[in-house]
Amino acid sequence: MAVAKNTKNVAGRWHNIETIVKSVQDPKTFKQNIMQAAEVIKSGGLVAFPTETVYGLGANALDNEAAGKIYFAKGRPADNPLIVHIDKNFDIERIARDVPAGARLLMDAFWPGPLTLVLKSRAGVFSYGHMDTVALRMPKHLKAQLLIHHSGVPIAAPSANISGRPSPTTADHVLADLGGKIDMILDDGACQHGVESTVIDFSESTPKLLRPGSITLKMIENAIGKVAVAALNGEEITPKSPGTKYRHYSPKGKLTLVIGEPQISSAKILEMLQNSTSKSPIILAPTANKDLYANVPFIGLGRRDEEIAANIYAVLRRCDDDEHDEIFVQGVEEKELGVAIMNRLKKAAGANVLEV
Repeated sequence: MAVAKNTKNVAGRWHNIETIVKSVQDPKTFKQNIMQAAEVIKSGGLVAFPTETVYGLGANALDNEAAGKIYFAKGRPADNPLIVHIDKNFDIERIARDVPAGARLLMDAFWPGPLTLVLKSRAGVFSYGHMDTVALRMPKHLKAQLLIHHSGVPIAAPSANISGRPSPTTADHVLADLGGKIDMILDDGACQHGVESTVIDFSESTPKLLRPGSITLKMIENAIGKVAVAALNGEEITPKSPGTKYRHYSPKGKLTLVIGEPQISSAKILEMLQNSTSKSPIILAPTANKDLYANVPFIGLGRRDEEIAANIYAVLRRCDDDEHDEIFVQGVEEKELGVAIMNRLKKAAGANVLEV
């Protein structure tokens, strides 16, 4: 499968890029398709690939021109750093320095997995970080590991979507956003976790949680003790991690997030729905609360936080596909994985967050 569209290259000239989509779900053929994708990475191209969190848009992290193409394809702000994905054979001291003991404890406990560590970087090695830091992650997804291994280089990879849009959890999501702008997409079906990795900053004296994820704060503190928590309002001037400064994950329709006890928040949402002048409003809420929304447009997000986290981006994209111009979302309890879910929903809502 392939798609070609007109786009501009970095120099501003028009050209066509054929985006090739290769499945890596067939045990008989996935290795050869990954090998083909690795050649694209080696040659300075862009490959979208599956991870256990979301699909990433990968380029050779040691090739500044290749990594720069990521920003162009996504329309990504220049000061928004990239996460570098490595495999178990990579010597992190090639790219990072002063690796604290706490960071190594977390590597032992959660790598490979959905955890990113911000470390001080070696000068001149990687240009797309925050000043003198680099964010590193070792994905658990087998196909991602094989791509990194066969590429022979660390792979810089933010989410494979247009900046600001809901993150992609299927290859179709990637194709909708980046078809004609990147060289290849590796299709391995839906991602497991659905929310991006937890990010812990070790570049200063005290470890700090920059972005919540499926590796929860409790899990981190059980491994290394108390850590600081950054203000998660995204107001920092120069971000050290993706997903912290800018509005993210937003559908096209206006999204309002309502926070409160289920009975109270659902009543407020129904009131807002009744007063809405939108052509096609929709309510998103935990599936367990469906009975609170009888006979109104409704999409269940899932019954457990793990299911909601895996579904949230796909549901937001479905709202776009179905042309819902106003979206009311009932929040979940902010504990454990719920912290990460609410972090993403608040980013998607921007200023439209109501506590009742």
